Amino acid sequence: MSRATSKIKGTPLSETHRVESLDVLRGFALLGILLLNIIGFGLLSPSYSNPGFDLAGSSTVNITTYALVELWAEGAMRGLFSILFGAGVVLFATGERGKGAWLHYKRTFWLLVFGLVNAYILLWNGDILVTYALAGALLFLVRNLNPRALVLSAGVLFVLMSLLHAGMKVGLTEARAASERVADADDPGQVLEQDRQAAISWQEFIADFELDEAETAKEMVARNSSYCSAFVWNAGKNGEVYLLVLPLFWFWDALAMMLLGMGLYKYCVLQGERSKTFYLKVMVAGFIVGLTINGLDVRDVITSNFDIMHAFGQMQWTYHLGRLGMCLGYIGLLLWCLKAGYLVALKSRLAAVGRMALTNYLLQSVICSLIFTGAGFGLVGTLDRFELYPLVLAIWVLQLWFSPLWLERYQFGPVEWLWRALTYGHAPAMRR
Repeated sequence: MSRATSKIKGTPLSETHRVESLDVLRGFALLGILLLNIIGFGLLSPSYSNPGFDLAGSSTVNITTYALVELWAEGAMRGLFSILFGAGVVLFATGERGKGAWLHYKRTFWLLVFGLVNAYILLWNGDILVTYALAGALLFLVRNLNPRALVLSAGVLFVLMSLLHAGMKVGLTEARAASERVADADDPGQVLEQDRQAAISWQEFIADFELDEAETAKEMVARNSSYCSAFVWNAGKNGEVYLLVLPLFWFWDALAMMLLGMGLYKYCVLQGERSKTFYLKVMVAGFIVGLTINGLDVRDVITSNFDIMHAFGQMQWTYHLGRLGMCLGYIGLLLWCLKAGYLVALKSRLAAVGRMALTNYLLQSVICSLIFTGAGFGLVGTLDRFELYPLVLAIWVLQLWFSPLWLERYQFGPVEWLWRALTYGHAPAMRR
């Protein structure tokens, strides 16, 4: 495809117009996301949001594994991926190559379909593509805002989400106290009605994060016995996600990061066009903020013996500030390395993973479903937390090897090719 042809509206992006820094960042984020997703695949369902379920009284190696992942990756990799999605929308929808609303919404619709396939068919109730499709649908409406307005809008959302987290903690702390008062009351007739209602709210909340032996055994049988039993269990979890978690948390989380990504792209930060000194400052400032806040939060969780009021991320007002600092730290680090000429051997492999991000994301679900669910070996709940990470390393090695090998022969990853064909209504050339 010639440079002139690629500027015509209604044609897919050619390799000559790819921004290498975006591909490298996207590849890094895609691999990093597995550090968190592996918990949802490999451990029982409470463990992701309530680490005390598997870590209270656990070994030092398990607790250290939790602390390192929480410190360096939790929320940050998902946030970085969302930032890059926002930048991709600007690249797709504006400028001389800008596509119209019809193509944007077709593209978003098919992303939604891929997300539903991942969530239901590939058994991943932590899928992020559905959230991206829904949040991304709004981004076309703000594509022409100036970068300052985009960054300020993101900041407002971060503040509002932090206030929501703080409010949840206050409310649930009082609900737990009410539940304890009801349980300790000598005369049930003397219990205040407001305490009774608050106690019910607490019990409904905690039911999803604490399983007794019978419930634990039931989940393991459902997820490990067969594909059909795992499908039914997972479908129920997806229902909970789409009715509560997505509209209350995930949507706004993704939207804020996407708006920030659009602003950073328009400020030419993500393209690597700023100076090495600029990226060094971003790296240092981001990591100081992120590691300080995350470090204090992790210490608080461990010293509380993994009390859920301290461990549940969406009840900490500092959650978004810490992950935002880490996101900026990683952006500064990777782009500083690229401008300084470091990561030469790894750069092309990360870029290949990033160019095939959708394929690799779904491939991670396929591999983990085969390892952990009844569709394959049925290992859910049989490994300790630290034992999950050799599998993560193996998947990283596979994708860093496979992605450049594939792109030596083909212009797109297989799912990227399908996405383009569905979006544009014709199949682009696949082979080089």
